[in-house]
Amino acid sequence: MTGGSQTALIYQRLRDAVLSLDLQPGARLSERSLEADYGASRTPVRAALTRLQADGLVERDGRAWAVTPIDLDEVAAIGEFRESIEADAVRLSCERARDADLAAVAELLTAFPPADDEAEGVRRGADFHVELAALCGNAFFADAVRSCMTRLARTRWLEVRTPESRRQAWQEHTAILDAVQRRDAEAAASLLTEHSRTTRDRLLNSLRADRRTFGAHGLRVVGG
Repeated sequence: MTGGSQTALIYQRLRDAVLSLDLQPGARLSERSLEADYGASRTPVRAALTRLQADGLVERDGRAWAVTPIDLDEVAAIGEFRESIEADAVRLSCERARDADLAAVAELLTAFPPADDEAEGVRRGADFHVELAALCGNAFFADAVRSCMTRLARTRWLEVRTPESRRQAWQEHTAILDAVQRRDAEAAASLLTEHSRTTRDRLLNSLRADRRTFGAHGLRVVGG
């Protein structure tokens, strides 16, 4: 396996572990341990960690590395930014999206019953938001939404822990897409803004209320 392939593999596996909370916020990472775990040299391990640092998922901790804590102030700021970006993107999507592309996004909803597991819920939910933004035809919107969803993935995992919460998200996504399919830009933007805002507020309230519980389980939650 080439160095580039090793880097990509290590990056993806560590990213999945961080986003799924298998590697918890605040967990320390040793380059030497990762080299042994993956049978890799220091160069691809360090390259993978540098990519994760750019994603905001790990940070330097002296000579070692650590999984970044969940920052409530960052969650609030990203939610505010995402709300504005997605509303503008969906208005453009109502104007520009082709029927075939809308049908492809609809597949993300019809292929995913709302009672499925939380891991799939997080992935499909993020995909829905990114693909919806991509329909506007401006890659910068989709890239911005993708970055937001990556940074929010760990907290969204905590937010969709119950079948009821996943069902609610699925229903809200369905209503948003229905408005886009009708080409009703203001309705779509309003529904998407309300969805993003209530999700953010519900998540922040939950994290603040459960901060002591998360701390007892080793999850570092800061800010807010």
